[in-house]
Amino acid sequence: MADKLAYLKRHKWMYFLMLPGIIYFIIFKYVPMGGLIIAFQNYSPYLGIAGSEWVGFEHFENFFMNPDFKMLLVNTFSISLMNLLFFFPAPIILALLLNEVKNKLLKRSIQTMIYIPHFISMVIVASITFTLLNAENGVITQLSTMITGENPEFLSDPKYFRWIIVLQNIWKETGWGMIIFLAALSGVDTQLYEAAEMDGAGKLRQMWHITLPAIKSTIIIMLILKVGTLLNTGFEQIFLMKNSLNASVAEVFDTYVYTLGITQGAFSYSTAVGMFKSVVATIMVLATNWICKKCGETGLY
Repeated sequence: MADKLAYLKRHKWMYFLMLPGIIYFIIFKYVPMGGLIIAFQNYSPYLGIAGSEWVGFEHFENFFMNPDFKMLLVNTFSISLMNLLFFFPAPIILALLLNEVKNKLLKRSIQTMIYIPHFISMVIVASITFTLLNAENGVITQLSTMITGENPEFLSDPKYFRWIIVLQNIWKETGWGMIIFLAALSGVDTQLYEAAEMDGAGKLRQMWHITLPAIKSTIIIMLILKVGTLLNTGFEQIFLMKNSLNASVAEVFDTYVYTLGITQGAFSYSTAVGMFKSVVATIMVLATNWICKKCGETGLY
């Protein structure tokens, strides 16, 4: 016990630096969880939480029996799985390619240009998308018309919506995600590459037998975190790109909660939907972490 107290005293300033973050999470993350109780009530702002009628799991039952449930589940998982399949590997591939660039100035210049889109607002990204894909004078639309002879409705045709969302994510976030894997690659011993080269291994073999195993634990941790966000497609992006013509594939849990909770005032029902999404995400993280550890890999904990 005395050793622990001495350790805490010796590192007191480290714990002091943690204090703002701890306070932030308590106030903005944990305290609001108390509001989840309205998912089990017919909440009325005039009566408050204490005075609102208790209805148990009624809102959850109504949601699961609602025809919208299947549509929301399909739309949300379709976008999320496409992101997992196409967007998740993109930062890894880009980090592997950039790791092969030996000129430091060129490498830093490319890295900076690639991760700058991360700092661009999603509103700006949506505006750029509209400029490029609108049916009247969009550059990509006009090129497509010249090549195919048809005038595609990229922004209103439901079959294009999911691909547009995935491509936006790849363009905007690939560079930022690449930084994590580049940091992991910086710890790889260069002598391993020199030894492999002396043994006659080419660049692809070095990448497969040295580089990828070195960042395998980082990839697994990022994968576990990504699986936990499968039901979280991002409200702002979907809301900006959604319209009445593509709503059949664009309506997801995040926009559904906003529509019911904010515009229609169904606070309890929308809270039940949000709570369902959070519970499923937690289960998926725990299950993925358990599977990874059973396979002998490093998990989150």
